[in-house]
Amino acid sequence: MPTQLLYTASLPENVNVAYIVQPDALNSVPGLTEPELRFAQSQIEQKGTLIYINRYDYKLYLVMVPKKKTLAGYQEEIRKAGNGLQKVLEADKIKELYISDLTETNAARFLAVGLFLSNYKFLKYKTKSTPASLETIYLTGPEFDETEVRNLHNVQSAVCLARDLVNEPHNFQSAEMLAQQFVQIGEEAGFQTEVLELVQIQSLKMGGLISVNQGSIDPPTFTIMEWAPENAQNAKPIILVGKGVVYDTGGLSLKPTPNSMDLMKSDMSGAAAVAGIMYAAAKNNLPLHIIGLVPATDNRPGGRAYAPGDVITMHSGKTVEVLNTDAEGRLILADALSFAKKYDPELVIDMATLTGAAVRAIGKEAIAMMGTAPEEVKMQLKISGEHVYERLVEFPLWDEYGKHIESDIADIKNIGMAEAGQISAGKFLEHFVDYPWIHLDIAGTAFLTAPDSYRGKHATGSPVRLIYDFLSSQVKSLNGSIFG
Repeated sequence: MPTQLLYTASLPENVNVAYIVQPDALNSVPGLTEPELRFAQSQIEQKGTLIYINRYDYKLYLVMVPKKKTLAGYQEEIRKAGNGLQKVLEADKIKELYISDLTETNAARFLAVGLFLSNYKFLKYKTKSTPASLETIYLTGPEFDETEVRNLHNVQSAVCLARDLVNEPHNFQSAEMLAQQFVQIGEEAGFQTEVLELVQIQSLKMGGLISVNQGSIDPPTFTIMEWAPENAQNAKPIILVGKGVVYDTGGLSLKPTPNSMDLMKSDMSGAAAVAGIMYAAAKNNLPLHIIGLVPATDNRPGGRAYAPGDVITMHSGKTVEVLNTDAEGRLILADALSFAKKYDPELVIDMATLTGAAVRAIGKEAIAMMGTAPEEVKMQLKISGEHVYERLVEFPLWDEYGKHIESDIADIKNIGMAEAGQISAGKFLEHFVDYPWIHLDIAGTAFLTAPDSYRGKHATGSPVRLIYDFLSSQVKSLNGSIFG
């Protein structure tokens, strides 16, 4: 069963407990006997950061608080401690755990997040599998209440939902299948979903999405998700756009090696993140009007596949010279960004596994950010990035980079030079916006080939926590405008 994160007003007796404690404050652990205290101190001297004490009917886990120069670094170390704790709990086959913070630093929240996300497993296609033993995590203490813990649970569940969508194999995840899952998620969470099919997409003249889809036997979809609560604080909607390339071969510009396609089911991570954010916003009754847009297709070299040298007319009316069919994500995003104008949005944030250049520039440790939104909005996003440790690195969109995508025969071309590839991709998208806009290139953070603490292996759910934190911060500051 999915992990449950619950609140309890008081800590019961004789239950499995994780105490978060300062190394020099072991005396603050309730009921610790002298032999247990001496044992714990000896373990600390051996550089132990996690100490567990077996009382046979139940167990105590002492999580030592790390020292970090920054608050964000400290909180991240606590999340990582949750990953270490989950491994011990799995070995001990613990089903229920209570968390109690003895440090007065609100550390229980971060330990719970690390523990919850580390407990994730994708077992759908295992004929023989062992689900995670930990079923329920309880947060206790005066710093929490039931609503706060429920909201925290919903956000972590949203991350796991996004992970599930990305980890799904492509033979079970066509554009139509993905859209149907969005409908089901909307029904569960409480937001409205509309799926536009091929004829409607053609009537809207979405040339980018139509062209990328030409090599596929499966039709494209364009999904509109909307959360519009009666108490929405923003006069204009905030729009989230996610790249939904459910599988990417590179098209006729075929990816150079077979193993470069192995992970290409993950090229719809931006779309999955949008669905996760919409789920969390609706489940938590976030008082914001939010719209999610997902253009979806696969990118294959079959049939009448679009080709290098083609010129296509986009939804906006701009013409694009295609020089590389593996630069397809920006084409379908451009149609969605142009479509977003009809809503007169307050802010648009797109998220996409867009370029290998972003990975080469900043690795798996950060998200590349560009955009035209005011500096205060960018700063608020960066602050949220520090809060959840999905950090952002801003790249410029100087006019000079526009030369990288100048075309001899069309308005622009779909790929720039070898240098600054992530910036020229952002510069391409900029042609299709006339509103405050942020572009997030999540190519490095969305899917990992090796385990990385609580982010796990394969789909991470990035940037669900980042965008939800940003949106929830707007609730506290909004006064009819996101810039208020």
